[in-house]
Amino acid sequence: MENFIVSARKYRPANFKSVIGQASITTTLKNAIKNNHLAQAYLFCGPRGVGKTTCARILAKMIHRNSSENKNEDFAFNIFELDAASNNSVDDIRSLIDQVRIPPQVGNYKVYIIDEVHMLSIAAFNALLKTLEEPPQHVKFMFATTEPHKIPITILSRCQIFDFNRIGVADITKYLEYVAKSEGVNAEIEGLNIIAQKADGAMRDALSIFDRVVSYCGDNLTRQAVSENLNVLDFDYYLKITDLILENKIPDLLIAYDDILAKGFDGHHFISGLASHFRNLLVCKN
Repeated sequence: MENFIVSARKYRPANFKSVIGQASITTTLKNAIKNNHLAQAYLFCGPRGVGKTTCARILAKMIHRNSSENKNEDFAFNIFELDAASNNSVDDIRSLIDQVRIPPQVGNYKVYIIDEVHMLSIAAFNALLKTLEEPPQHVKFMFATTEPHKIPITILSRCQIFDFNRIGVADITKYLEYVAKSEGVNAEIEGLNIIAQKADGAMRDALSIFDRVVSYCGDNLTRQAVSENLNVLDFDYYLKITDLILENKIPDLLIAYDDILAKGFDGHHFISGLASHFRNLLVCKN
């Protein structure tokens, strides 16, 4: 039996060209490598699942490829990835600083990627300060975080900061269309659009939801199947409610609302969705 690889891992970008929705950041990083204008430390911040750690890994690989005469050489042993959530003590950072002093055996750089850097303790941040300000020439630091406001200002001022945006619904839908085609899934655009909206700007969440829905409906992904699996109100409900309001059929309206509540939907969620529906109708009209 073949091992299943989740789409979020299988379709993780391997180069800047395949990173979705962050064109300004990827272009800046590519130009920095091309012109040899590399900062000593980078901070990638933004919401979850938008490509922060992925961009750090791609940048680390490209730095090595660009500085090497042998383009096929593997520099994986020069890239060190640390999870600050589980290595957040001052002793962990002191151990890292001791490693930083040793130059790489092959290649020009050693790259340290610290994920969830806001989880470091204040003592750990203070221990990192001096090394971050004046690191050896062979060292590059890359930090990723969802909460930059928790990082001391003294650390922020020593980094080149990149703010990642939420990925647009249209971009996520287009990428899901590509994934569905690659996986041999016959997917309706409306269904993929619902998944993209539910993902709230995070590509990783979108791909996880896509896997879940495909497990439910198989190779034929429809709008109805997505709505049922994700427990979201179909816009047919909102159109029906709008018609009842316009026709002033209050008893039927209350029965329809009771039916929605009976299906397990939250009343506040329904009202919020109805407000968005009215807004969309106004935009269509204008």
